[in-house]
Amino acid sequence: MAKLKNIIRQLTEEDYQAIYNSLIESNAEKSAYLLKSMREKHLSDNKVMEELEVNTNAYYTLRSRLNQKIEEYLLQQMENPRTDILKKVANINEIIFTKKKAIAVATLKKLEKELLDYDLSNELTIVYKYLKKLNINAPDYFTYSQLYNKHIAYMLAVDKAEDLLAEYFKKYGQYSLTGEEREKLELTLLHKEMNNVCRLYESHRLYVYQSCLGIFHRLFVEPDDATNTELDAVEDILDNVDKIFAQYTLDSIYYHLKLVFEFLRLEYYNYYKVYRKAEKYFEEVNESASILLSNFSLYTYPAQFLITKIERHSRMENSAEMYEENIGLFHDFDVDTADTPKYISYVVYRALGCYYAEKYDEAARWINNLLNEVSLKKYPQAQLEIKVLLALQYCLMSDYELFNQLINSIQRQIRVMGKDQCAHIIIFTKILKVSISDLKKNKAPKIRSLIDKFNRIQKVSFAPTMLIKTDDKFIAKLSH
Repeated sequence: MAKLKNIIRQLTEEDYQAIYNSLIESNAEKSAYLLKSMREKHLSDNKVMEELEVNTNAYYTLRSRLNQKIEEYLLQQMENPRTDILKKVANINEIIFTKKKAIAVATLKKLEKELLDYDLSNELTIVYKYLKKLNINAPDYFTYSQLYNKHIAYMLAVDKAEDLLAEYFKKYGQYSLTGEEREKLELTLLHKEMNNVCRLYESHRLYVYQSCLGIFHRLFVEPDDATNTELDAVEDILDNVDKIFAQYTLDSIYYHLKLVFEFLRLEYYNYYKVYRKAEKYFEEVNESASILLSNFSLYTYPAQFLITKIERHSRMENSAEMYEENIGLFHDFDVDTADTPKYISYVVYRALGCYYAEKYDEAARWINNLLNEVSLKKYPQAQLEIKVLLALQYCLMSDYELFNQLINSIQRQIRVMGKDQCAHIIIFTKILKVSISDLKKNKAPKIRSLIDKFNRIQKVSFAPTMLIKTDDKFIAKLSH
């Protein structure tokens, strides 16, 4: 909520009126009222919901749509100058064939300056190509040939950096499910290759892409060594990126990447347990969770936010609130089932939201749909975790038949994989068996004893069972 309010209050009066009028004209009166109340009033969320006569789900949906409407308007305003420049580039042939040489050269040199300001390297190569041709009989021919070659090489470097980003985060998704050392090594090699590409040019764009990958790598793959003084501090890198964004305010890529770096700041403060600072960025990222998951997999691993969100709710002891919030946050979210790691993480997150709201049948439906839609043979550890999570729901639903069938399947898989790979799973299944057994006495102490062993095991790569809060409430549920 904080992010949306800040954006609305920082709008110029002209922008605010334009957005307000467009909402009224499109018969979105409730969105218009929400915009006005955030701009001019200081009402609580509950008061706004009361005045709009909407429930929590509808309110989150309304807020999300308003945020999207404002972003679309601001992006449109931002892109107008860029669009004018791109039109000029598209009309270069008209200039070459209809204007005198001196005028054509002067026009292209002015266009060169504008393109440099916007860092539009692809379009710069077109300008240099024509400046080179126009100066074929002049000394400047060599200069423009060099600039053309330089920007072709730079453009290829930027393309390579973008490809490395996408490849890295695709690979990280696989690594997040397996934790295999081979995949970790591949991530480290991609990280080094990105650094090598970015060293070729003094470029703010390459620096931003390098930071997207580098910060994430230092947080989740190769955690920082406090004794390594050769690396820039993560907070300094984040500040440098913010300065670049402030300098290139009309760059549409940077406009969107602000969300990625808000997410990285959140994860950075969360990693070092500076929860007070993390909270500010949590609010900002949470409002855009659906967009982050949908549109930013080429620049980061957004599914990590869902794990962070579960851990935060657990820490703040308000996990039951996730269920209602999720309905609003993800009301129009279309998950990509082909992106298996992200899809698995999303379904597990939604299932845990149902679990904490004590909607065990709905949690089971989420998991069963996942198991039916996606083949998890490549990820046996993740498959086992998901099955155990489903077994927990059957246990709490007292569905003994389905529980026993599933436990037998889990035990067969444990034998195939080896007990050493599944120590925490073995303990968790024992907890469930005690819960569903016919024991009349000492059920709670036995479960507590097993939980103590479970909590001493170090967390593995993908472990939704370890995201379950094993507190007194959990023991009480399973004991009855």
